Amino acid sequence: MHVHVQGQNGEAKLWLEPTIELAQYVGLTQREINEALRLVQEHQNDIRSAWHKHFPG
Repeated sequence: MHVHVQGQNGEAKLWLEPTIELAQYVGLTQREINEALRLVQEHQNDIRSAWHKHFPG
């Protein structure tokens, strides 16, 4: 399970399992990466719920 985030000058892929962590990124600053990690952590229940609705089974 993962999520993609997009910034003004780049993007990143964050794993949600087994723990939330950065998988890869291009063009983002460390500050943007930290903010993405914080937001995903803060909203992980909503993100996981949306993932399961989109990919049932």
